[in-house]
Amino acid sequence: MTFDTIADFASRTGDSLKSIAKIALQTRRPTLKPFDNADSIIVMGNGPSLADTIARHSDLLTKHPTLAVNFAANAPEFFTLKPRFYVLADPHFFMSTGNDNVTRLHDNLSAVDWPMTLLVPAQYAAKAPGAGNSNIDLRTYNAVGVEGYRSLENAAFKAMRGMPRPRNVLIPSIMIALALGYKNVYIVGADHSWTHTLSVNENNEVVSIQPHFYKDNASELARTKAVSMGLTLHGILQSMVVAFRSYHTIERYARHIGANVYNSTPDSFIDAFRRLPLEMIDR
Repeated sequence: MTFDTIADFASRTGDSLKSIAKIALQTRRPTLKPFDNADSIIVMGNGPSLADTIARHSDLLTKHPTLAVNFAANAPEFFTLKPRFYVLADPHFFMSTGNDNVTRLHDNLSAVDWPMTLLVPAQYAAKAPGAGNSNIDLRTYNAVGVEGYRSLENAAFKAMRGMPRPRNVLIPSIMIALALGYKNVYIVGADHSWTHTLSVNENNEVVSIQPHFYKDNASELARTKAVSMGLTLHGILQSMVVAFRSYHTIERYARHIGANVYNSTPDSFIDAFRRLPLEMIDR
């Protein structure tokens, strides 16, 4: 047995033990339920390319089940596209008080007048927006990162007790789509071209601009700027590494369960999933 093999074994064993402890201490029984004979779903990230996708493929986005995330409900297109699913992950959506954007998000979700499933981390179920709206079916999942032996990962993912490390909302969104039983998951609006807008100013403050398909208002820009300036460059890059690695874990797991994840985002930086134009969804 080589040194590298021993090191890999020790690393996987350590990761597995930590993951087992996290599952035992941090997870709750999810209320997410799979659908029978689920075929295709479109997961909509909030990247800038989504604006063009909406303009060119609004027919497909209204014909097929879609999943929206984060502040998408604050965009006018939300009430036109009427997504079937909505995923929130960041504690900011549940813990913030007096934030205009979060308040508007809660108001817009409360105004949903079509059947929509809202999925939130289990620990935030009591603080989920849209409470009292009979059109919203609230379901929970566990946003707990699990790493280690593949058999452990597969079992935890299947039981929705964990997922690849959820460094952004797209990771739980894809895993939720798979857990719902969809065999073909198409991803749009997932540009992930963050390195294009990453810089360091003369005060050694990291500036990380992450544009969306909608225009962020001044308060949201100020909030995200403050968050990024409190981080180091190597910390932000490491976070990106974790996210892109999680996508490769998702691709492996999707193949394991006989599902397909397609990246239908033009010029996306995600290198884990097969590329397929969205117009191929019906072919």
